[in-house]
Amino acid sequence: MLLKLLLVAVGGGVGSVTRYLVSNLLAARWGSEFPYGTLIVNVIGCFIIGIFMTLITERIMVNPYWRLLITVGFLGGLTTFSSFSYETLKLVGDGNIYYAIYNIGFNLLVGLVATWAGISVARLA
Repeated sequence: MLLKLLLVAVGGGVGSVTRYLVSNLLAARWGSEFPYGTLIVNVIGCFIIGIFMTLITERIMVNPYWRLLITVGFLGGLTTFSSFSYETLKLVGDGNIYYAIYNIGFNLLVGLVATWAGISVARLA
């Protein structure tokens, strides 16, 4: 269990630092009026999880620790949007269209409402 936690922590740390660096680089280059860094890391994370999960579930066998390091750790630190995207497409691929729609709707709607609620609570303090 300790090794698993260490792999997630190391991958997450590298992913978080990568997100920070990309965001700062793009803000310095293109300005901070639009969150280009978040957009880019979300797209890159989605691309990486698509390649990686397809390879390890359909083409090659790898030690399960690699999934922890790359998907849960690195991509989790880089962006959780990649997991959301992959899981939604997996639901579609498995024929669970309604669950995919629910997943999109709930994540978007409930996430926005939760963010609004957090802002509202913080402003009351």
